Amino acid sequence: MSQPLITLDFLDTPALPTPATDAATHAHEPSGEVRVNPATRTGKSRKLYIESYGCQMNFSDSEIVSSILFNEGFDTTDSLEGADLVLLNTCSIREKAEQTVRMRLSQINGHKKRNPGLLVGVLGCMAERLKSKFLEEEKLVDLVVGPDAYRDLPQLIQQVDGGQKAVNVLLSREETYADITPVRLNSNGITAFISIMRGCDNMCSFCVVPFTRGRERSRDAHSIVQEARDLVAQGYKEVTLLGQNVDSYKWAADDGSEQVNFAQLLERVALISPELRVRFSTSHPKDITDEVLHTMARYDNICKYIHLPAQSGNSRVLALMNRTYDRPWYEERVQAIRRILGEDCAISTDMISGFCSETEEEHQDTLSLMEYVHYDMAYMFFYSERPGTLAARKLEDDVPLEVKKRRLAEVIALQQQHSRLRNLRGVGQVHRVLAENFSKRSDEHLSGRNSQNQVVIFPKKHYKKGDYVDVLVHESTTNTLLGEAI
Repeated sequence: MSQPLITLDFLDTPALPTPATDAATHAHEPSGEVRVNPATRTGKSRKLYIESYGCQMNFSDSEIVSSILFNEGFDTTDSLEGADLVLLNTCSIREKAEQTVRMRLSQINGHKKRNPGLLVGVLGCMAERLKSKFLEEEKLVDLVVGPDAYRDLPQLIQQVDGGQKAVNVLLSREETYADITPVRLNSNGITAFISIMRGCDNMCSFCVVPFTRGRERSRDAHSIVQEARDLVAQGYKEVTLLGQNVDSYKWAADDGSEQVNFAQLLERVALISPELRVRFSTSHPKDITDEVLHTMARYDNICKYIHLPAQSGNSRVLALMNRTYDRPWYEERVQAIRRILGEDCAISTDMISGFCSETEEEHQDTLSLMEYVHYDMAYMFFYSERPGTLAARKLEDDVPLEVKKRRLAEVIALQQQHSRLRNLRGVGQVHRVLAENFSKRSDEHLSGRNSQNQVVIFPKKHYKKGDYVDVLVHESTTNTLLGEAI
């Protein structure tokens, strides 16, 4: 199942293909996505149109924003023409992502000339990084709101209604939005995101996230478990626990009576219901523990899929990236996954080609790491310097663009081989699939994912979206498994 090329997320959280549409390989180009919950079409006089770019966390944030504004009198709409307020929730990880948002803002401003009352705003990582350009120099938007200031949106909109520009990009050490029930914008009503932490304390030299999203803070464990319980009561079958680095999740009660790490939180969510599938993203190789892996092994409803970004297969380059692990460490973590969870546990990764001063031999090390692991899927891109990062300040972006592109092409070609081989392992086996959507090619087929996050397509027969279906797979492609329900 081929998909449009999409943007990489911030830090290590994978960019968001919608559920049941993950492709096995992604070379990244940015795209926006609009999602609307029909429950927010209640006849309110003002309409919110929100486009989300980049990673899963941005889509989760868009659900928080929609909830805040729904309570302030805004329905959501998937029609730009019918909107009173347009918000773009943006990603800054790649230059191409920012260029795409700028082009989209130019298009929206053309629409605004025909509809002068339209309010236009930018949220998320670009908002924090480019607030002055957007508001003062380029005059592209009416309001700019950073990822920790969404509660201030109603006041900022009032300010714009009064004829002023509005901005709040202050970062917080406490904000987790734990008390806000998101408006679920994933219309299938089957899968949902739960944000368990915000920000990042890792200072990877290529990454803007610590500057655009602030310091790491973990959400109250009880609020996370309650949100998952509420989703089960509403009929949801799968949750994905989100964080820039979920393995560093650590929450403690104010009175010191309770401390919860990620393995313990994962277990609490898994215990809510055996019918609730649990996924998480993203794991940092320096932090993923055997305790987490053993917890995954104990519970069948914790999916056997780990996104473990390597970024490079060479220890010198990893040190320049400030990843705080080397290749032997990474290989040992892969060995632990295989030892505790078995060969069938899927592993995906991120790879950067052409990082500062990367030699041809070091590029070959990346290819050899890929041969060592045999990733099921990868998010792959060539390095682009991001202003304000440690790499931009201290390292020279000295690998020629044509070399970066050639190395990236080699990484993609190798990953396609590995994805095809990993998918072939599933042929002749029965897979437990959560049906999430109709196949893009036919309403007579359903599409879902197995525990390993592989897309499985099968004739729908009497099954419907939201059903768990045992599917005997008889064919595979690079990206998809095909089979029959049994």
